[in-house]
Amino acid sequence: MKRWMFPVLSLCFGLASTSAFAKAPTALFYMLESQKSINSLEAHIDKIDLLVPTWYGVDENGLVSGGPNPYVLKLAKAHRLPVMPIVSAGGDRKKFHDLLGNETAKKAMIASLVEQAKKYGFTGFQFDFENIAWTDRDALTLLTRQTAEALHKQGLKLSMAVVPNAPGAAGEGPFSKWMWEYWRGAYDLKALGQVLDVVCLMTYDQHTRWTTPGPVAGMPWVMENLDYAMKLVPREKLSLGIGLYGYHWFAGNPVGEDGKEHSNISAQYIDADESFPLAKQFNATMQWDPVEHESWFYFYRDQMREWVFLPDAHAFRDRYDVVKQDKLEGFCAWVLGAEDPKVWDELPDAVR
Repeated sequence: MKRWMFPVLSLCFGLASTSAFAKAPTALFYMLESQKSINSLEAHIDKIDLLVPTWYGVDENGLVSGGPNPYVLKLAKAHRLPVMPIVSAGGDRKKFHDLLGNETAKKAMIASLVEQAKKYGFTGFQFDFENIAWTDRDALTLLTRQTAEALHKQGLKLSMAVVPNAPGAAGEGPFSKWMWEYWRGAYDLKALGQVLDVVCLMTYDQHTRWTTPGPVAGMPWVMENLDYAMKLVPREKLSLGIGLYGYHWFAGNPVGEDGKEHSNISAQYIDADESFPLAKQFNATMQWDPVEHESWFYFYRDQMREWVFLPDAHAFRDRYDVVKQDKLEGFCAWVLGAEDPKVWDELPDAVR
């Protein structure tokens, strides 16, 4: 029996006696600058422990750009909700490599982050640096250490979103090798766990727009990556990534912009306010995968099968149970506004 399948009953029976004493896992939610994301924040702010909005970017010269949404910041302060914005490099591998190799640029970035945190009352920042060459692994760790030390001196915190990288090697196939070279291999979990306050393990996007249809984050895949991470990162610093969005796969236009024909398996993000109505529109049967712990359905359009995989409230509950079972720091959910509304029934009110 898989270890994530048996703790549910014990958790339920022990809830009444332990809930008054045990701290609930930190409920970290990411927020986009979209009205749908803001609407979700407004409706559920008292069940969120930490808000991580996508407010800042940094370029190769260390120039930090962006700033808070005044309305969201005012709302957070009124509810005493801590805010820890993301700082991102926009996924540009070359420019981020240049930043990592430029001490002057790094110092400028760090100074700007401290200034912004002090000005707006942030608790710190979260690094969200992705699409990084594995050869920049040590340089990424160094930047993280330098930033964490500077923020800690000011009473601020640093967290980081990391791409899950079990089993710690490139694997066999060309896709796995590519993923390691540019997505998984740059994160030295042991070293990062020593300097960061929280490590957000992005255990979502197992299957993507780059792959064939499949679960957004199948439970066996989630557990493999979590088990690997727990060997390297203290569990009191480890936050489990929970995806709230789905993917919709379909056959795209086989004729490219250049006029040439080619295979075009396409996929798009799909949120709960779109996926459930789509299933209803096409009279599709929503199905639950007891192995992957994720819902899915398919339907036909123009005689072609289309697939939708979606982490609904049931999927969320199962992963939240794992967070509690393994006594992790909490979970980090991407993204407000994408979720099945029933997700909120699973969470306690935040303790401020």
